[in-house]
Amino acid sequence: MDDKSNHMQTADFYAKAILGAFGEYQAKFETITGRAKKRFENQDWHGMKADADERLDLYKNVVDQIVDEVRRSLNSRIDDNEIWGSIKAEYFALSNALEAWELAETFFNSVTRRIFATVGVDSQIEFVDTCTRPQLLRISRIPYGTYTGNRSTPLLIETILNDYKHRVAYEDIQRDARLAAEKIDSHIQSSGYSPRIDRAEMLTSVFYRGKGAYLIGRIFNGPDFFPLVLALLNTPKGIVVDAVLSNENDVSILFSFTRSYFHINTKRPSELIRFLKTIMPRKRIAELYISIGYNKHGKSELYCDLLHHLSRSSKKFDIAEGESGLVMEVFTLSDYDVVFKVIKDHFKYPKRTTRDEVMAKYDLVFKHDRAGRLVDAQEFEHLKFSRNRFSDELLDRLQRNAAQNVMVSHDQVVVKHAYIERRVIPLNIYLKKADEAGTKEVVVDYGNAIKDLAASNIFPGDLLLKNFGVTRHGRVVFYDYDELCLLSSCNFRVMPQPRTHEEEISSEVWFGVGSNDIFPEEFRSFLGLSGSLRESFIEHHGDLFEPHFWRRIQSRINAGEHIDIFPYGPHHRLDNRSNDHSSTST
Repeated sequence: MDDKSNHMQTADFYAKAILGAFGEYQAKFETITGRAKKRFENQDWHGMKADADERLDLYKNVVDQIVDEVRRSLNSRIDDNEIWGSIKAEYFALSNALEAWELAETFFNSVTRRIFATVGVDSQIEFVDTCTRPQLLRISRIPYGTYTGNRSTPLLIETILNDYKHRVAYEDIQRDARLAAEKIDSHIQSSGYSPRIDRAEMLTSVFYRGKGAYLIGRIFNGPDFFPLVLALLNTPKGIVVDAVLSNENDVSILFSFTRSYFHINTKRPSELIRFLKTIMPRKRIAELYISIGYNKHGKSELYCDLLHHLSRSSKKFDIAEGESGLVMEVFTLSDYDVVFKVIKDHFKYPKRTTRDEVMAKYDLVFKHDRAGRLVDAQEFEHLKFSRNRFSDELLDRLQRNAAQNVMVSHDQVVVKHAYIERRVIPLNIYLKKADEAGTKEVVVDYGNAIKDLAASNIFPGDLLLKNFGVTRHGRVVFYDYDELCLLSSCNFRVMPQPRTHEEEISSEVWFGVGSNDIFPEEFRSFLGLSGSLRESFIEHHGDLFEPHFWRRIQSRINAGEHIDIFPYGPHHRLDNRSNDHSSTST
């Protein structure tokens, strides 16, 4: 066999091996995801959480395995770019016919980047145009069912509900269809649409997450259409429609970057994403892929989107708005709504944490129920940019404080490791700029955010305003994770009263304090609120200053309860409260 034939045989072998590993990943992903329906039917919330954890670990485990196999097999030729260029060509020919071809290309990139630790991108050995390259003409498999509107709204909703079968029956399908129809008709009337519904198009697959199941589609009204989401809960009396969402913003919050990922089986993710994009046009493609559990491909889409933006923008990376932190250097582009967070080389007093501990906190958030209050962070390595895209002040800060993580040459900047997050307005800055009505509403939601985090077994550690942010929807979220910990590990104590005059006037702490001891009474002194905002917070959330509140939540968590935190407000919920589905907040 000549060298050329041997080379091509080698390329074919490894292309098929990597594609086989991708197939293994997809099969396991679909198996785990497919268990969601049964978990929902059996009210097996612990099993649902275990599945979510298993699925989050799956990608890395499969990539690690194939990388190890390829390293051992290729041995001394492992870093031969010519061989890898041929492997890529063979892989392209094989993967291009797959239904999830875009995921397959991202998987290949994950393998090559692990082997080569590629700085920036290398078009010879990785796919760099997946998100922009037109594909071969494919016969579209419509991922939705169509329901004609030549019937009453209650009958339309009842027909839709009957098409989604679970082993558990609806508690009262006609009641819920009538109540849901009232919400929809009210939305049509208030929005100025024609009262006649032409048709509804509903995705055939159910979106499962936590305790909820979501039927997602759109309603056409003349030339216009709007989203339709029916949120289902499985209660002791049967399945109920708990809420109706018919507004882009509300559906966007359901798919928020502060939420855990949905479990939904789909053979062609790109077609599902295309449908979702029609009802959430302001959502990035990247965010939609991430929301359905394909976070690695979502990262690829985000990076592609960033490069596309840089090619069209003249703005420079600059220091992000907000107070400088002790752990991270944070920078952004003024016309691009993400931030880049780089861990500093050294942490000043009083921080006693380490780089590994900070990364562990981010990993905890990645795998935890984010409850709509923790910002999802995508981890990137070896990002390369032109030096002239950075402001001088930012470069100076990065070189002084994060030189181990950022390499600066005469013409480029390489960021070895960074977390990329959606940009939000720091809460302390928001409160200075917003009007009084807006600030009071946000301050109340600040308390709701703390309570939602508690209900999800998270204590932020540092409740300062600067560590929270406000999204474009006006929701308060938490984004500073270096002091974050599990609520169940905390010891909430009553502040001891001094027994003597000496103890009362002592400038030193005269009582023993453990590393996990927390005194909620102290929260009043460092919240950073004053005047009417402070009064409003205390009026709505005075219980946060009492150890009893925190201990009560701990008891519920320790008892194995999964506390409801709904991704929609009470005004979206149906008036079918014969069952008790209470929530810590909205």
